[in-house]
Amino acid sequence: MLAPNILAADFLKVLQGLMPRGRIWPRANDAVQTQVLSGLAPSYERATSRANYLLADAFPSTTYELLGEWESTLGLPDPCAGESPTIPQRQSQVVARFVGGGGPSIESLIAFAADLGYTITITQFVEARAGQLLAGEACCGTAWNFAWQVNAPLNTVVSALAGAMGAGDALTAWGNQVLECELGEIMQAHTIPIFSYS
Repeated sequence: MLAPNILAADFLKVLQGLMPRGRIWPRANDAVQTQVLSGLAPSYERATSRANYLLADAFPSTTYELLGEWESTLGLPDPCAGESPTIPQRQSQVVARFVGGGGPSIESLIAFAADLGYTITITQFVEARAGQLLAGEACCGTAWNFAWQVNAPLNTVVSALAGAMGAGDALTAWGNQVLECELGEIMQAHTIPIFSYS
């Protein structure tokens, strides 16, 4: 949400209010001083409008004009983004990188995926042990202690939103390559991720 814009007419009133009082400081619409101040007021209106956009661009989830600067600061774009990511996809990736993974816990990985725009669950595996295994369950070896499975929808669809897309952006984008790539970047080196889509 942007701050309200102050119009040139408002700036004209403010500028006239800052002038001294007296006969040589007329405030009539046809006075030379009013015409000069009327010429300056639109510049202040434009500057205020641009400053209001800076408020939106100061936050990664709403940035548009400074999206490129946010991306370069966070090492984006990278191969994870695909060939032509949409503005919301790029913003989500900036948010996820900015907020970070938060650590090696399942909760932080799920939160990281949510920042990217994906709804996932994670299944952990453990080595089979006598007394803990039920009939019919898989007998997992020691390597399964380091495996974890990401459960996600087959395709996460990102649809165009009026006012949030740029010229040339696709109306709909789908796929999970960003999820796989970004989780691969932040996962612990000794772990084995398995991606399961349904």
